[in-house]
Amino acid sequence: MKAQMLAKIIINVAILLMISLSATVRSQGQVPQLLIRATHCLAVKDMFPSLKAAKLSFGYLVDEKSYPGEKVLYIVNYVSPFRSNGLVFAIFLMQKDGNQIFNIQNNASFVFSSADNDGILFVNSPLGGIWTQDHLASSIKQIEKQPRIDIRAKDILAASPHTDCESYTDH
Repeated sequence: MKAQMLAKIIINVAILLMISLSATVRSQGQVPQLLIRATHCLAVKDMFPSLKAAKLSFGYLVDEKSYPGEKVLYIVNYVSPFRSNGLVFAIFLMQKDGNQIFNIQNNASFVFSSADNDGILFVNSPLGGIWTQDHLASSIKQIEKQPRIDIRAKDILAASPHTDCESYTDH
């Protein structure tokens, strides 16, 4: 009886592991073009500390509620393989003359911290005030719940047609 119960538990654990691994593989398989094009703009605007790694690790979230009438793409670039710290970017998405415009409006470095009430400590504060920090922190938390997406550096650097890149640093 115990052997049968143990066998069922082992089979259930194996099934859960297979489902988990297949979800991770699926999430790594097809990188969304929106994310590739946005990371290309971040690279063009020199927002990454380094592109020397073969792959960079990301998470993202599209927000259409925080800014009425606007669509914002939040991207997290995980610096640590343990997802303990990274960079967060807020990019406004627009269309003009058939081109998609990626307008980078904010960025900040962060670490996960149990000392901070929100669990996120900004190493360098983002532009704006508490409202902006709260929205970035909330976005990081939502992104953290999703699978990580690895993108090859050479794919980030590849030219992206019909994409215009703008940044608050342009002005």
